[in-house]
Amino acid sequence: MSSTLLCGRFELDLERPLIMGIVNVTPDSFSDGNKHFSADQAIAHGRLLIEQGADILDIGGESTRPGADPVPADEELKRILPVIRGLHDAGVPLSIDTFKPEVMRGALEAGADMINDIYALRLPGALAAVADSRCCVCAMHMQGDPKTMQQAPRYENVMQDVEQFLHERIAALLEAGIDRRRIVLDPGFGFGKTPQQNYLLLRRLHELDGQGYPWLLGLSRKSMIGHIVDREPAQRVSGSVAAALAGLARGANILRVHDVAETADAVKVWRAIEHGDFL
Repeated sequence: MSSTLLCGRFELDLERPLIMGIVNVTPDSFSDGNKHFSADQAIAHGRLLIEQGADILDIGGESTRPGADPVPADEELKRILPVIRGLHDAGVPLSIDTFKPEVMRGALEAGADMINDIYALRLPGALAAVADSRCCVCAMHMQGDPKTMQQAPRYENVMQDVEQFLHERIAALLEAGIDRRRIVLDPGFGFGKTPQQNYLLLRRLHELDGQGYPWLLGLSRKSMIGHIVDREPAQRVSGSVAAALAGLARGANILRVHDVAETADAVKVWRAIEHGDFL
């Protein structure tokens, strides 16, 4: 794996774990819907997350929680473009959580540095929307779609299925001319998987063949955490941090989280223990 990730205006050092702070500009996200729905609120929240230790911001204008209804592309752009412009000078890469090619193009034109796509750039036009830019792309595994993915997820072998899917998407990205140093993979926790399948994937993450690409993990406050701790999303911070550290121990490179300060502190202590990093 290259120790440098090309990410739009930035080159990110992967020698240490990176924290991606979540900025939802949506009225219906499962964890913090409507909390940062206005552009000004979202911009302020993004700057706070940077102060708390976020290395990347992930801006989303459409909820992809289980059962979520789709949002038209023009509405999604209306939500995210002011936030991209308002955070463009914040000093960290701006990722956009979208699967629509027209939203990708609009976000990149506005200055976004990364596209985080739950469909792994499978929709028509998605590869073309990112290929000629310098943006980083995150390809995630998902069975089904957000509306139905959690109704009855089934696999012959979840490890093999996720691995094969991601290998196919890597090949498609490379064939489209995307530099391998721009590619990140996400196993897709909570996206068409039972709690048992999610924990199997996390426990055996180090066994997944990611072909040397960095792993991005989105575990924060998800139902797999609630399944164990029996708490509402906002009360799943400790469980989420525990899952994040388990992911780091198994090779994760980027942690996508709501609770940046708590995760950043935990990562610092983990690194002091595991690597003697006291700086």
